Formats: sequence, structure tokens, C-alpha cells
Amino acid sequence: MSRENIATVVKILESLPDAQQERIIEHLRQYIADIEDELQWDESFRKTQTKLVEVARFAKQQIAEGQGQAMDYEQL
Repeated sequence: MSRENIATVVKILESLPDAQQERIIEHLRQYIADIEDELQWDESFRKTQTKLVEVARFAKQQIAEGQGQAMDYEQL
């Protein structure tokens, strides 16, 4: 984000009453935390995607060879 954009946001915030400023700041903190969490999940999935594809291919191969077993979801 450019300095100009940050300065604009700060000016907007400063023009509001303190109570509204606090509410907006809390929303921004939560929003940033959510984005960071999303980025972390994206990275985790990116790191494991190759392995997930390998496991899926192996499972399909086992099913094609008649070696697949039905999953008991109660046992998971």
C-alpha cells in the first residue's frame, strides 16, 4: 500500500469520533488476522498438494485393481 493511501486512511480515521476509531481499528485488526490466516492455509495446501495428488492416484489405482475398501466414517 502506498504512503498516500495510508495517509488517506489515517485522515479518514482521525476525522471520526474516538469510539468509532476504536471500532474500525478492531475491525481492521480482525480483517488482517483473517487474511494472514488465509495466507497460511493457502501455503499449507500448496506445500501438500503434490502429496495429495499422489495419494488420490494411489487410491484410484487400488479401486481399479479391486483392492479398495469402503470407508467407515464412524471409525475416522
